[in-house]
Amino acid sequence: MPNSSLLKLLNHKVQNALAAAGYPDAVPNVQPSGRPEHGDYQVNGVMAAAKTAKTNPRLLAQQVVDKLELDGIVNTIEIAGPGFINLKMAPEYLSHRLTEALRLGDLGLARVSQEAQQRVVIDYSSPNLAKEMHVGHLRSTIIGDALARVFRFAGHEVIAQNHVGDWGTQFGMLTAYLDDGEQSGTASMDLADLEVFYKSAKKRFDEDQDFANRAREYVVKLQGGDPHVGASWKRFLEISMHHCEEIYRALGVGLTRADVHGESAYNDDLPVVVADLKARGLSTTSEGAQVVFLDDFANNKGEPAAYIVQKQDGGYLYSTTDLAAMRYRVGTLKADRILYVVDARQQLHFQQLFSLSRRAGYCPPEVQLEHVGFGVVLGDDGKPFKTRSGDTVKLADLLSEATSRAFDLVTAKTPDTPEPERRAIAKAVSIGAVKYFDLSKNRSTDYVFDWDSMLSFEGNTAPYLQYAYTRVRGVLRRAGEWDQAAAISIIDPAERQLALHLTRFYEAIHTVVREAMPSYLCTYLYELSASLMRFYEACPILNATEQVRGSRLQLCRLTADTLRTGLGLLGIEVLETM
Repeated sequence: MPNSSLLKLLNHKVQNALAAAGYPDAVPNVQPSGRPEHGDYQVNGVMAAAKTAKTNPRLLAQQVVDKLELDGIVNTIEIAGPGFINLKMAPEYLSHRLTEALRLGDLGLARVSQEAQQRVVIDYSSPNLAKEMHVGHLRSTIIGDALARVFRFAGHEVIAQNHVGDWGTQFGMLTAYLDDGEQSGTASMDLADLEVFYKSAKKRFDEDQDFANRAREYVVKLQGGDPHVGASWKRFLEISMHHCEEIYRALGVGLTRADVHGESAYNDDLPVVVADLKARGLSTTSEGAQVVFLDDFANNKGEPAAYIVQKQDGGYLYSTTDLAAMRYRVGTLKADRILYVVDARQQLHFQQLFSLSRRAGYCPPEVQLEHVGFGVVLGDDGKPFKTRSGDTVKLADLLSEATSRAFDLVTAKTPDTPEPERRAIAKAVSIGAVKYFDLSKNRSTDYVFDWDSMLSFEGNTAPYLQYAYTRVRGVLRRAGEWDQAAAISIIDPAERQLALHLTRFYEAIHTVVREAMPSYLCTYLYELSASLMRFYEACPILNATEQVRGSRLQLCRLTADTLRTGLGLLGIEVLETM
């Protein structure tokens, strides 16, 4: 049977002990100990229960300890301070869990039950197809991809939604400009750089009145289904999506064309949404526009916030499109949980969207709605990351520079390695470094983009973790033939610490699922790697006696599997040699 959460097991045991002691409503709170020298886990819920019952916390702690049924799981139980209970895991139990993980494969992790499985819609990346992807798209793309991987691994059904910007007034301008390029034979050359293409189209729009008028006519024709304009628009989108897909491949992101469900997909539903809001008495005409006034977002003067769903000229806004998307994701995709991996600066918009969606009946209470907000990537000047000329940094250029820097670094460290191998290493290191540097941060905060820090082989970085994997795989290769069924025996403190970290992978995965925070998995992998390094220093492996050697090689094997799996869930490649 797959291993379930050790933390869940301990909480269950403590809950039973509290109930047996006469406190069935008390909530246990078992957590990994902040002071490992005192124990592996600490029970923190006893003092709160004692306060509620107006009894002595140490006395209650003793009653709980007397009722705890942890034989074979914990070998030391101590009461500390005013009523903490410290638990130290039995080495034999740790060995049992790790042996099961090796025997069952896939780290022996239990997936969520069928009853707990959710259909999770994750909205991420969502570039504007009018331009090339830039550094502003980096966080949404890689955070969303990591979450999709982790949720699937945990056993949930994931539906990725790449809500690309592929509709609106600007596409009249762009398709008109593309149409001219098609006729003159310069379209392919113009579209080689989308940023230049957009600027050229905008310049002509601003300077050429005839072109501007024709561009506006293109908008009307596009919205009316004109086949020629529609064909030009589709041609532009195809080339734009090709640019995006090149970035996804370079980043190792799993988004495909099948995941694209852009703004244009909801176009026919927009008038339906507006009419429905009117029929429900939620929207009203204000200065010629259709507006929903949200009392729960009133300002300090008591004036409700205005959520505009249709402009005076009859046009729609992204606020309308997001409502249509909500209807689709709940009604058609049957989502149980929807994550919007979008810049934290959009927090108010999503709060209002969620509130109105509930009021309008587009999203029932049982469907979870979450704005997975993230901070801004900053330059070393503390301002949003830009090129030296002040332009937005294109993702293609950033990834190219990362690979170039990594190649120079790898060449300096291993100049005798054949160039093709150095380039393969540089690609894995560079992409891993960029992604991990972002994912390891608390996503809600800004961070400063720093090449030297992210490409370092020391500290909490992807190269450090990739090297830890490579090193442990090297040990396994040098071991030659050995007993793959060797028993695991936990004796040395460094073995014990590594074993304990390995049993906590389940908690790391499910914390990411609960909090939508990939940084928890990064922290886990870094701490696991640090435990591995201490294990190397304290415990001879290849020169140990046969029985000890086999046990320690099993620990190495499971650690390598865990690092490979964990980094893979972050979308980071591992290497057998570096």
